[in-house]
Amino acid sequence: MNKQIQLYDLGNKDYKATWEYQEELFKGIVDLKIQNRKDETCLPTPNYFLFVEHPHVYTLGKSGDLSNLLLSEKQLEAKGATFYKINRGGDITYHGPGQIVGYPILDLENFFTDIHKYLRLLEEAIILTLAEYGLTCGRSDGETGVWLGVGTPFARKICAMGVRASRWVTMHGFALNVNADLGYFDNIIPCGIRGKAVTSLHVELGVEKLDENEVKAKILHHFASLFESEFVNGDL
Repeated sequence: MNKQIQLYDLGNKDYKATWEYQEELFKGIVDLKIQNRKDETCLPTPNYFLFVEHPHVYTLGKSGDLSNLLLSEKQLEAKGATFYKINRGGDITYHGPGQIVGYPILDLENFFTDIHKYLRLLEEAIILTLAEYGLTCGRSDGETGVWLGVGTPFARKICAMGVRASRWVTMHGFALNVNADLGYFDNIIPCGIRGKAVTSLHVELGVEKLDENEVKAKILHHFASLFESEFVNGDL
């Protein structure tokens, strides 16, 4: 089993271009797994982890409801935002500046074959990261992601998650609001969940701006520990 994960920080990158890149990496892993079984070989499958920040974009999961997007095409254009229907789970979400997006593209057969466990560990990596900033976060029953104030009238989501998996290979991932402009969430019913707010780390801490590279480093530390893996810098 290969527990090394190639790390790529793509900086600020268009959503569609990043989605296509994910698909390329995903297909490469799946194709190698199929070839291994056909030839009865055991070539190690690679794992990848992409960090990225997207320009303003709304994405709707395959089981999502389009009515949760509250903007017309013209209004999207006026806000400088784009919209895509995509092949992950979950409903609608927003990506934009000030948000850390992570896309683990893993062959889970290198780690464990349990999608439920995979999602819970993704959440745990974020929960442990935010604990380093003094925030007590948790899970909300039936609502994937990371929340503050669970079980209170002030429940608010700080990290959204949605994944796709096939042949135990994952893609898509999480979006953590660090320095995000929360006004863009007013244009959707986030994750299709009414009556619950969205928040950002800088708002919770009452600061103007946080060091996003510091947050990324903390995420990687906890992710590597939880997945018993090692990150290596990938070559673009």
